[in-house]
Amino acid sequence: MSTIIYQSPIFGPVHSRRLGLSLGINLQPGDGKVCTFDCVYCECGFNADHRPHSRRPSREEVAKCLEIKLREMDERGEHPDVLTFAGNGEPTAHPDFAAIIDDTLALRDTFAPKARVSVLSNATMLHRDDVHAALLRVDNNIQKLDTVDPSYIRRVDRPVQPSYDVRAVIEQLKRFEGHVVIQTLFMKGITTTSGSPVDVDNTGDRYVLPWLAAVREIAPREVMIYTIDRETPDPGLVKATPAELNRIRDLVIAAGIPCSASY
Repeated sequence: MSTIIYQSPIFGPVHSRRLGLSLGINLQPGDGKVCTFDCVYCECGFNADHRPHSRRPSREEVAKCLEIKLREMDERGEHPDVLTFAGNGEPTAHPDFAAIIDDTLALRDTFAPKARVSVLSNATMLHRDDVHAALLRVDNNIQKLDTVDPSYIRRVDRPVQPSYDVRAVIEQLKRFEGHVVIQTLFMKGITTTSGSPVDVDNTGDRYVLPWLAAVREIAPREVMIYTIDRETPDPGLVKATPAELNRIRDLVIAAGIPCSASY
């Protein structure tokens, strides 16, 4: 099993399927994974297998390293399409997330004014008012909602907080009043992480239709659906087919919400 552990605090730029030339900002340690989810499909592996020994980068370290990288790119005439908060775990869990967003927006305006600032989040920290306010300031506030089925979430997304409540998350997503992009992964196959084999296919109407109802309720600016693209820590997972993704995409578009599918 191969996994990807990203440098911290800056990595890339990399070419993103959905976002273009992306310069990554990783607010977690560079030698392991710290996340509020423990998804069976995560390219960074399982939380327990990649415990970091170093600390998170400080606000000052993030700003300094980002400025150096953006200055280097600018001198080469290379400009990112997007500055993306992602990496080895949930970016909004950083205690200085809101202040780091302010620093990043200022550096973007100075060195790469055409770049968008994106945050890839699993929506577990939206109850924090400072996180909510910071996400309103970024260009692409991309929040995960793989399903609305609590049992599926427990066996696939595996939130580390016992108090995780998808209904409460939906209410937090509604608070953005459209300034949010919903990101959902569809896949098939079998997971054995809980011991006995469990089907993880969320491409059928049993999961899609309740999810679609929640998406309509949230009324996001856009929906991005995708499937697994790299090796996963659970070897029994299988990509959703283009036909399956297209069907779901078309249902979202028919509901009046722009939607893209990445295969």
